[in-house]
Amino acid sequence: MSGFEPFTQQTGAAALDDLRARLRATRWPDSPDDAGWSLGTDLDYLRELVAYWADGFDWPAREAELLRLPRFRATVGGLGIHFVHAKAVAPAGRAMPLVLSHGWPDSFWRYQKVIPLLTDPGAHGADPADAFDVVVPDMPGFGYSDIPKGPALDSVAVAGLWAELMDLLGYRTFGAAGGDIGSHVSRYLALDHPERVTAVHRTDAGVPFFAGDPAELTPEERAWMEGAVVWGRDEGAYAAMHRTKPQTAAVGLTDSPAGLAAWIVEKFQAWSHGDAGSAFTMDEILTNLTIYWLTGTIGSSMRMYRANAAIPPAQLARRVEVPSGFSIFAGDIVRPPRAWLERTANVVRATEPARGGHFAAFEEPEIYAEELRAFFRPYRTATTG
Repeated sequence: MSGFEPFTQQTGAAALDDLRARLRATRWPDSPDDAGWSLGTDLDYLRELVAYWADGFDWPAREAELLRLPRFRATVGGLGIHFVHAKAVAPAGRAMPLVLSHGWPDSFWRYQKVIPLLTDPGAHGADPADAFDVVVPDMPGFGYSDIPKGPALDSVAVAGLWAELMDLLGYRTFGAAGGDIGSHVSRYLALDHPERVTAVHRTDAGVPFFAGDPAELTPEERAWMEGAVVWGRDEGAYAAMHRTKPQTAAVGLTDSPAGLAAWIVEKFQAWSHGDAGSAFTMDEILTNLTIYWLTGTIGSSMRMYRANAAIPPAQLARRVEVPSGFSIFAGDIVRPPRAWLERTANVVRATEPARGGHFAAFEEPEIYAEELRAFFRPYRTATTG
């Protein structure tokens, strides 16, 4: 691929030695008896995780596993973008191109498990005709993509980068899917490039924005919006910090791996279907955390919240006319009603899988893969010819 370089970076011993020394030197706060997760991160769980990160976790093995994915770097919109480009195990020209957009606090890691299920469905008990060419970029300021030197890019700008990336890869038309911030990016891909995005799938509808007459809303929509306000009050302190003072939090989180772990793991606990310990292994959690630590991207990833908070209301109010699908997983946060989905998008399929939370592609990759296969099946002809 002209203009693309294979990504083969490996971590040096000095960086890992520094990480382990910092973990072993953690200065722990006090905690009330039996606080558990009620005040934030459970310190007993965190102590166990940090001890394993320092003296048991095998990052070189995890890094080698990730390097087995077909990973590349390319310059897109003046920024170095890291991405996975996994081609389908299918006859040439038969696979559907699909760009998957991650959210916070993760990276391309979110889709690690689901990639083989999408590129080679026949090897996993599904129809080989449902194969995808999968592209999973790290957003600017996340993972192994460049950190913008100026203000963070918002979801509208990132959608423009992904359209350019797909063009560079030779995909004139394609499907788009994502969750969390990736849901926003996928939405703007469909809004701004409807001639190229044949269909768009999301696992959430984002934070509700409605500028019309509240009397127009259904009772379910009003209840959902009221619930979103309560959720923001009780669970949204992290987002308020990201939107307003991300650089303040970034100092401690960039300096202390235990602090970084506390900030991120609490979200894995709160946003999973069940709890972090049952939804993810410690190795899986620490793989995500180590990517953040080694790339120093916690601050830049948080700044995207500030950028998105400045998106004009006129952009937020736009309705997606591209065929849209939603999989609203049972354990996800702020789950919208069908009426809201139809108000904001041209919904052709909406389901509510019984298992899985906010990180559904990682928590329940088989279910997530089948959701994508089923939704995109009618739109394959438009992208594969």
